[in-house]
Amino acid sequence: MVRQYEYQPCIPARGTEVPAGANWFHEIKHDGYRLIVQRDGKRVRLLTRRGYDWSDRYPLIVEAALRLRKTSFVSEAVVLGPDGISDFEGLHRGRCNEEVRLYAFDLLSDDGVDMRDETLQIRKLWLGKLLKRSADGIIYNDHDAGAIGPRLFEQACLLALEGIVSKHRESVYKAGPSRHWVKVKNPKSPAMTRVEERNW
Repeated sequence: MVRQYEYQPCIPARGTEVPAGANWFHEIKHDGYRLIVQRDGKRVRLLTRRGYDWSDRYPLIVEAALRLRKTSFVSEAVVLGPDGISDFEGLHRGRCNEEVRLYAFDLLSDDGVDMRDETLQIRKLWLGKLLKRSADGIIYNDHDAGAIGPRLFEQACLLALEGIVSKHRESVYKAGPSRHWVKVKNPKSPAMTRVEERNW
């Protein structure tokens, strides 16, 4: 059962080819847990795709979010291994909860202003500025634009990353499946063979 909150996740379409047009942004897909961060007053919630609040699990993230103004954004919780690559098994087993970092990639609201109807280009710009005030623990997930997408995916595969997500720069944020977000996975990534976690 999915618990209902104000903000629900946008689900990218599965793709086999990376869009190469000028209007696409391309982001590295880190192998972790999707979390929506809601910071309001002295309260921070870290909501999973099924609506569970994991703020008690990740104290470093909560501490970093409390340094921000009232905001909500979408992110991926990740544990980085010694090689700088996300370590999903370490994350999943909870061995390194105090080392978890968030890669933030989309802005839902900022200081009470709903950003979901703004274009992705504007949301990313605002998010980058917002996170300049953040402490260690929350990282802005940058992007590359345009025809570089297929080459970026090749590099992601060479580095054994999960893949990339391509998003149309003019797209608004809508909960549920979206054809304006396309996820292409590295076929040799552990995420392709791992049994899907169903309890979070």
